[in-house]
Amino acid sequence: MTPHSLEPSRQVMPFATVVVEARRSPRLLDALRDQIRIRNFSIRTEQVYVDWAKRFILFHNKRHPIEMGAPEVEAFLTHLAVQRNVSAATQNQARSALLFMYRHVLHTELPWLAEVVQAKASQHLPVVLTHREVRALLDELSGTQHLVSSLLYGTGMRLLEGLRLRIKDVDFERREVTVRCGKGAKDRVTVLPENLMAPLQKQMALARAQHLQDLRDGFGEVWLPNALAVKYPQAARASGWQFVFPSSQRSIDPRSGVERRHHLNEQSIQRAVASGAKRASIDKPCTPHVLRHSFATHMLQAGYDIRTVQELLGHADVKTTQIYTHVLNRGGRGVMSPFDKL
Repeated sequence: MTPHSLEPSRQVMPFATVVVEARRSPRLLDALRDQIRIRNFSIRTEQVYVDWAKRFILFHNKRHPIEMGAPEVEAFLTHLAVQRNVSAATQNQARSALLFMYRHVLHTELPWLAEVVQAKASQHLPVVLTHREVRALLDELSGTQHLVSSLLYGTGMRLLEGLRLRIKDVDFERREVTVRCGKGAKDRVTVLPENLMAPLQKQMALARAQHLQDLRDGFGEVWLPNALAVKYPQAARASGWQFVFPSSQRSIDPRSGVERRHHLNEQSIQRAVASGAKRASIDKPCTPHVLRHSFATHMLQAGYDIRTVQELLGHADVKTTQIYTHVLNRGGRGVMSPFDKL
């Protein structure tokens, strides 16, 4: 019996036996990947959790996690906060990764799991561009980078939501875009800007042509989420399931080993937006996500109801959307300073 097969109600074994059994079990990182994939977590979550497990082990001189406990976890998190000066979000991400490993891989349910300190996230106001700044930024972009960035600003989608957009999820007749598996694995519908309809149709024609060429070359299957490839065997080769913004080259799927054409790499858009903002002399820190913040703020400035904006953004709580009311072109808090009456 190994720690990987133990249940919370297991019989208690001597510590030395637990350590020996842990080292006989499948490799820790492989078992961690298995548990993540069983729960249908994204490939990014898998990469992040495995990376934090490696850092934790190396920090403690390659000791096996089964030999460690609360003091070692807290020492690692303290190191991140004090010596590395990471943000609260990064510290909590590391905490979640380690607790997942202990609970679901090592099956260690000990009181300290719930007692490890969780960093308090900071409350920061989002960076928002003015209409003029958005126009100046987009004027500095061209081609696919311009279309993707315009779509992010015009729909309020997150970067990966835009890059993962499938041809079938763009409805030109109803002027809407269906966002699949957004944050929290939720679907939602957002607006399709009329001025982007023609460029999107052209881009989708290019994507279809690329897909036909891949089929002629013996490829053409696209990655499908969860078990859709099993439920719909022909869907992976259908044009409707192809990405609107396919990559310029095929790559090997890190999980299945299958050669496929994935969507554009998000780093190319991030670099393009950053360099475009620099050329446009925009002093604010500018990322693709800033375009989503700007969409929300400008929608509220235009007089749209906050509940409508909440639905378009996919926020679970309207309190998250309310943060965008901080800049509505009325000065600080919408009041007049007494200095202006002097």
